[in-house]
Amino acid sequence: MLNIADVLHRWCRTARPFALATVVDVTGSAPLPIGTSVAVDEAGNAVGSISGGCVEGAVYELCQQVLHDRGAPQRAWFGYSDDDAFAVGLTCGGELDVLVQRIDPTQQPHLTAALAEVTEGRPAAVAEIVDGPDHLLGATLSILGDGLAAQGTMDSGPVYRAVADQARALMRMGRTGRAEAGGGGEACLEPLSVLVHVHAARPRMLIFGAVDFAAALSEAGAFLGYRITVCDARPVFATTARFPHADEVVTDWPHRYLEHTEVDERTAICVLTHDAKFDIPLLRLALGTSAAYIGAMGSRRTHHKRLHLLRQAGLAEDQLARLRSPIGLDLGARTPQETAVSITAEIIAHTNRGTGLPLSVTSGPIHRPAVRERAAMK
Repeated sequence: MLNIADVLHRWCRTARPFALATVVDVTGSAPLPIGTSVAVDEAGNAVGSISGGCVEGAVYELCQQVLHDRGAPQRAWFGYSDDDAFAVGLTCGGELDVLVQRIDPTQQPHLTAALAEVTEGRPAAVAEIVDGPDHLLGATLSILGDGLAAQGTMDSGPVYRAVADQARALMRMGRTGRAEAGGGGEACLEPLSVLVHVHAARPRMLIFGAVDFAAALSEAGAFLGYRITVCDARPVFATTARFPHADEVVTDWPHRYLEHTEVDERTAICVLTHDAKFDIPLLRLALGTSAAYIGAMGSRRTHHKRLHLLRQAGLAEDQLARLRSPIGLDLGARTPQETAVSITAEIIAHTNRGTGLPLSVTSGPIHRPAVRERAAMK
């Protein structure tokens, strides 16, 4: 849904009804992830894509049917067909489970508020029930940036609270995904599956060391959607002119800055100073944080010396195992730009649990499903 938030926001502001087709589950290799949507309005205007073109025609027809029939939400399944190259199907070999529902903005004003937050770049989440009792299928609920206020089409009761809790949990992680709720206990008696569309604040990339490699990495990181901070204790090097792609350039001792800045499970920390007087106090702190990725530049000799000094500083082996050093994948990189690609490639592979190997020598699906957080509420 949020892949087309700008258009949906305009339609909601003008009270324009539309049909929304959303990928709610993916099996095998598929070109686009869960949460991706296509929308069709009453004039036949369409926006978005759920398959890169394979099944768009069939989805468009189903949207028109649901929109004009004003009926209950419908499910559609699209899989691979090798009997007819022109049959409706996914030539990539995957399978898509699609939920199509009619949206009347006048009946769901909370969607307008959530979409407005997204178009302004602020955090928001929209949860929809994609499996459960028929009377709840397609029901939605929105959580705005503070994570506290929730509004939706569900009665304020156990179901409402269960879905809101799951939406808040995925919003904190900054991840669109499926979650299970209910199935017993006092929270919610009916088992539900909820798809939570999340628009999170940009993850942070903290780059320590105002060197040429940092300039290239800040550009590559910004391209990937990170909020970039470059930090160096030397004011002559830590300037905005040298790092035009950084969101902020900080002059401070790296460990002192890290001690007082925000780090969470999506933060990437890249240490490019390869100078022990900066690296050791910085990494000693970094390896104690919840950062998703921690990498340090330097030769293998520098790396072994660094590990020795960190052990002397009291770090345990499980903490040291988190350190990616020498930083980056083996791409044969030499220039700052090539090195930036090497580092960001490792960050992507680490984040998505990829192998980092050429696809030509691996087997299995090319498009891996996103890591889901499924927390059953009892």
